[in-house]
Amino acid sequence: MVMVASSGCVAALILTIAACRSTAIKFEKVFEWKQLTFADLPEQSREISDGAVNETFQPYGNMPMGVVHHKQRLFISIPRRRPGIPATLTVIDLSTVPGGNRSPPLFAYPSHSVNQLQPGYRSDLNRLVSVYRTRVDACERLWFIDTGTLNYPDNPVRVQDPQLWIIDLRHDRVVHRYLIPDSIVFGDVGMVSLTVDVESTDCARAYAYIPDLVSNAIYVYSLQDDDMWVFSHSSFAYDPSRSQFHVAGLDYEWDDGVFSIAIGQNDTMAGSKLIFYHPMVSTTEFGTYASVLQSKRIAMSHNYDELFQPLGERGPNTQSTMHHYDPQTGVLFYAQVARNAIGCWNTRQIYGPDTHAVVHQDDLELVYPSDLSSDSDGTLWVLTNNMPIWMYSRLNESDYNFRVWKQSPAIAIQGTKCDN
Repeated sequence: MVMVASSGCVAALILTIAACRSTAIKFEKVFEWKQLTFADLPEQSREISDGAVNETFQPYGNMPMGVVHHKQRLFISIPRRRPGIPATLTVIDLSTVPGGNRSPPLFAYPSHSVNQLQPGYRSDLNRLVSVYRTRVDACERLWFIDTGTLNYPDNPVRVQDPQLWIIDLRHDRVVHRYLIPDSIVFGDVGMVSLTVDVESTDCARAYAYIPDLVSNAIYVYSLQDDDMWVFSHSSFAYDPSRSQFHVAGLDYEWDDGVFSIAIGQNDTMAGSKLIFYHPMVSTTEFGTYASVLQSKRIAMSHNYDELFQPLGERGPNTQSTMHHYDPQTGVLFYAQVARNAIGCWNTRQIYGPDTHAVVHQDDLELVYPSDLSSDSDGTLWVLTNNMPIWMYSRLNESDYNFRVWKQSPAIAIQGTKCDN
């Protein structure tokens, strides 16, 4: 498959070698924390234990991973990668944060009880175990995967099978849950993000595209059919030549596979929206079409190898966690974890290092951009969390370690190669 879009879409697919910086306007810092705090902890936090692990609140273990904004509320997710996390899904009501408070406390969402682990880590599908990232769709619904697993170092606990959750944000009510069957997911769970494809005029016809960085798979969920299917492809695997990282003075090696999926513009020639995706440990972007992912028939046929194709190479040190396509500017934005930067590419240009730019780079305050999302107004939101330091060294609890940023796409790309 050769993915050549109509006018205003992707023009060609090439490979080159160097990356380019820019004079873009930096993102605005919204909040920053030295350590996370919670506003609604019970006076007596009940100890939950498997006989060895104490689950009472331990501030250092709370590492924020995801952020989305919707109508004056920030939803921040904190996967349970260490003990002592009172809520894996939290919210900040921006309208109630006093002016000048740059480190507001978090509230458990939708409630503290839903976020509380059962004694003995007993399974309870009405409760959340561990959430990495969330997304809000065009119908004002919050979607996310509860992995069901406590990823504690040297002591992982599979509490329950992973579930897809959907919450109606207009009424703060859980409207649907889908228990992902063992026939789809077995072994370790690597579902740390998802992307929702739906039009506001047809909320029932929604699809969730869910990459799995461990299984090197993309799961597709149809809300209308309440069904899920899986795609596997060689392009979903990590690139060993890009597995070495040097961030914040630390050297480490990762092998994360397919990590982020972005929904692009409609390709009139193909009659479908473009889909961009990449493994985190890779500097190559790949593409397919929404019509491919939404076809269970194609998935079941296993005859789709040529329907997933490379678009091009971003250049050295451009490994990315999350990315997002902005329809107003036609620009794809990347959270680049090896450069402590936010990058961009205008989809009207050829895909290659020479057509990419950096819109914000900071080796002190932008270390590890873990999430990049967009709200209903098109504003970009970014969360940075210093995760490599947290994992392989020690955070200075007297410094600011976690930050939330925002910026308009049109302003972010001003003066860069992406602005044309």
